[in-house]
Amino acid sequence: MRFLLLASILAVVQGFAPSPFVAKAKAPVSKVALNDAAADAFVPDMERRNIMNLILVSSAGATIAGLGGPFVYFFYPPGAGGGGGGTAAKDALGNEITKAGWLASHQAGDHSLTQGLKGDATYLIVKEDKTIEEYGLNAVCTHLGCVVPWVASANKFMCPCHGSQYNSEGKVVRGPAPLSLALAHVTISDSDVITYTPWTETDFRTDLKPWWI
Repeated sequence: MRFLLLASILAVVQGFAPSPFVAKAKAPVSKVALNDAAADAFVPDMERRNIMNLILVSSAGATIAGLGGPFVYFFYPPGAGGGGGGTAAKDALGNEITKAGWLASHQAGDHSLTQGLKGDATYLIVKEDKTIEEYGLNAVCTHLGCVVPWVASANKFMCPCHGSQYNSEGKVVRGPAPLSLALAHVTISDSDVITYTPWTETDFRTDLKPWWI
């Protein structure tokens, strides 16, 4: 009786015991099948790869040009007005200056600032006969770069920073500035716009080559 009871318990326990895992062997893959699979995969030939590389490089170049263009435009703005590569003189508001308009509002002996070559402050001079002087004077002091004001009572340009002085033609007459003020040619365009062009010949004040070129 006890034997039958023990046998029944063992049978029940074995019924709940997990069956052993038997790994199924995979069928071997033949070398022919591997070659067929490799043949079906897409591998671009040299010509296609060159075309893809060209497209990639062109796209990158267009993107860089698009991003860099505004920076180039900012640091190298286009020249404004004037023939022969000249730059139109502009007032404090950025308007081009005409001969008629300037002489109507500026008297003989006037030395007033305008925007000149490279955007530098440049004196436009009205002569005693009410004509415009044939040269303009860069207002930047040759000592440490201060803007030098015109002092009519002294008939000089007098720098307030360190005391340098220049005569009415911009020639240095007192240091510590080592050089005279830079010159620029002044011409009148066909449309009556006052135009600055670079002065590249001998400096008539010193009979020397211009130091600013």
